[in-house]
Amino acid sequence: MGILEVRDLVVTVEGKKILKGISLSLEKGKIHALMGPNGSGKSTLAFALAGHPDYLIEEGRIFLNSEDITKLPPHERARRGLFLGFQYPPEVEGVRLREFLRLAAANCHEPFCEFQKLYLESLAYFRMDELGERELNVGFSGGEKKRSELLQMRVLRPKVALLDEPDSGVDVDGLRLIAAGIEEAARLGTAVLLITHYPRILEHLPISKVFVLDDGHIVREGGPELAWEIERSGYEAVRG
Repeated sequence: MGILEVRDLVVTVEGKKILKGISLSLEKGKIHALMGPNGSGKSTLAFALAGHPDYLIEEGRIFLNSEDITKLPPHERARRGLFLGFQYPPEVEGVRLREFLRLAAANCHEPFCEFQKLYLESLAYFRMDELGERELNVGFSGGEKKRSELLQMRVLRPKVALLDEPDSGVDVDGLRLIAAGIEEAARLGTAVLLITHYPRILEHLPISKVFVLDDGHIVREGGPELAWEIERSGYEAVRG
């Protein structure tokens, strides 16, 4: 059994069925890619797994570390080790990045001294030293916001990380930093689900499995070669 198991998940948003019976498994310490055309349901899956109240689970179950978390609220899923990196990270005025992460780490039972050390290390790792005392994402560039998400993941050390297009809007240097952060997280035991449109970030990562989502269904699964098939031939060719 994987660290995260999704079984026959059906999800509606504002009365419209978006996911139509999704089943997948994520393994500890492995990087899994989720690809698919626009509107296929990739972000919906991430929000539903994280417990967003607007994404209604009609059928199916979600297991994290063998525990059924299908009905748990978002903060309880997070406490158990589920992390969501946003495609569009919000700006939160009045809340400093350090304090936000300090409270989050405390809720995950991380000692303050360990948090402080890891926070400073992570600022340096992602070249964000000058942003460490700023309000959360306020005034950050698009690339800085994406690095901020990865910094949060590095400090919180989740069991499972759902990363929604961490490569979008990122320059070449930022892409390498983000890829290095993802690979490090997997090496330390995090199961990663990396949502992406394009395989350019996959060039920098040891991908274990690729899932292709289309019209609310997983239509193909395979190894990293599946991503290059999509790059060469498009999604029409891999729909089966």
